[in-house]
Amino acid sequence: MSERVLEIDSVSKEYRLGSYGSGTLYRDMQSFMARIRGREDPNRKIYAREQIRGEYLMALNQVSLALNRGDALGILGRNGAGKSTLLKLISRITAPTAGEIRIKGRVASLLEIGTGFHPELTGRENIYLNGAILGMTRGEITRKLDEIVDFSEISQFVDTPVKRYSSGMYVKLAFAVAAHLDPDILICDEVLAVGDVAFQQKCLNKMSDVARGGRAVIYVSHNMRTVSQLCSRAVFLDRGRLTYDGTVAHAMDLYAGAGLRSVERDLDALPRTRDRGESMRMLKMVVLNNQSMEYEQDSDMEFTLTVRANVSEPNCRIRFIVLSNNAAPLATAQCPAFRVEAGETFTRGFRVNLGRLAPGEFGIKIQLIGSRHDGRASYYDTVVDCGRFVVTDDPARNQGFIWNEPVWGSVRLRDCETWPVEEDVCP
Repeated sequence: MSERVLEIDSVSKEYRLGSYGSGTLYRDMQSFMARIRGREDPNRKIYAREQIRGEYLMALNQVSLALNRGDALGILGRNGAGKSTLLKLISRITAPTAGEIRIKGRVASLLEIGTGFHPELTGRENIYLNGAILGMTRGEITRKLDEIVDFSEISQFVDTPVKRYSSGMYVKLAFAVAAHLDPDILICDEVLAVGDVAFQQKCLNKMSDVARGGRAVIYVSHNMRTVSQLCSRAVFLDRGRLTYDGTVAHAMDLYAGAGLRSVERDLDALPRTRDRGESMRMLKMVVLNNQSMEYEQDSDMEFTLTVRANVSEPNCRIRFIVLSNNAAPLATAQCPAFRVEAGETFTRGFRVNLGRLAPGEFGIKIQLIGSRHDGRASYYDTVVDCGRFVVTDDPARNQGFIWNEPVWGSVRLRDCETWPVEEDVCP
């Protein structure tokens, strides 16, 4: 039986919204000194106690969780679900309001880039400083110094003050120190999003080695590709509650459905870039006949799009773009041109065949475009985050195999042809 290294027992964390006292330490000290001297509080009229809001936020609500040696646990959930709060409790940065957390062994946390780094110190000096903060002895750091520097890929700049480092160099050095701490629990919260793709893969391999070496890894990310590649188990947090603890695949399905809870998506409220959405603006997207946003391979997605037009466009088109977990475009579909008149609010139906998309999770990006006289596109409106959908696996379509999306890719090509070749025919 695996050794238990972490137990979280009915943990809750509650925050009070607003501010305590006057809102700043300086004014609080002013008020304190006035009280002990018997003088009038200089901040009483402006910062009266009645003005402090009494609202509370339950960031975590009765969360229970256990972790054994060798586990690689992914924590999934939307922004504000309580993921970072849970990691801060495990790292003992803050204390729970209720419940108990029991930890056996040493914890290394990567919650923010460069935490514990001093900007005026060099990379080498910060390795010793950060290592000491994480619990390493000076002798242990010295023995592993060369290995840490080689892993961080910044040997040329190790004697340069870190205030001159880029954010990528920061996270490389921070991860290198934490990964070589030999912790019983290694915690990573979105830090790999800063490094380049090659370094991300290197860090994933290192965390996999940590888990295989009998230690535990807790990984938080919105990148489902890295979660599925690294983690052997996942939990799903929703508004402070732990609603699922089990397989990575099902937790990813829950996460995909959390981004679009209903069939209707309010596009008008979503952010735009630059001047998009002024001449024409997408107001609403309604997905038809599928509330779960799960689709079989080669099936159709149908939705309606409501648009408000402030200009006329004789060649208006709707462009549907499928995005990977890294927000990279994978596929595009475009409808035939139609005419739009100024002042018109219209709704159009759209059907797209998901074609050769492999099983996995994908994002939706929609654009409203027109044709210019030079043949180039004129962009009226763009919404990058129109929701997410999942293409389910079907081994019957993959010759009996379960699709390994992180290794095989996101597009399923047509089956290959093969034939026997005589040996003497080969060149």
